[in-house]
Amino acid sequence: MEAQAEKETALIEAILYLEADPLDEAGLVRISGLSKELVQTALEALGERYAREDSGVELSRIGGGVMISPKREYWDNLKERYGKKNESKLSKAALETLSIIAYSQPITRSEIEAIRGVSADNMIRLLLEKELIREMGKKDIPGKPTQYGTTREFLKFFRLESIADLPKLNESETDRFELNG
Repeated sequence: MEAQAEKETALIEAILYLEADPLDEAGLVRISGLSKELVQTALEALGERYAREDSGVELSRIGGGVMISPKREYWDNLKERYGKKNESKLSKAALETLSIIAYSQPITRSEIEAIRGVSADNMIRLLLEKELIREMGKKDIPGKPTQYGTTREFLKFFRLESIADLPKLNESETDRFELNG
């Protein structure tokens, strides 16, 4: 790699290091002042560098953006000290509610409750506070109930590029996320 491209790659690496959230290519172009092509070249170079055995980090594609994060293989060693504080505070009930929303979005509170069989008010409030879900509008039925869906923070939390990257459900699991009746 020529010296100029090395400097540009180093600049992109520094930007990604300093950013807490994933950045898309347009954001990297804007912040760095480099062309889209140079940003793409730098990302490819960083991806190759981080793929090597002697690197503890990787480029993660999350929610349409890119960020530097620890390689998954090291996460078990790191999560106790460096894991998100709110990760340990998600109860089984909160994770169950979040799973229902993720796989069934957009979905209303009453639809969540019909699947879970219990009130979802507290779990929805908690997930909204943690910004893992958001209000996505109103359902066009009497009463116009609010519909919920996941956020970019949800993708970041679970290290997903998009909702399409959620684990696939088998038939019996799929049945659990459908309304009975």
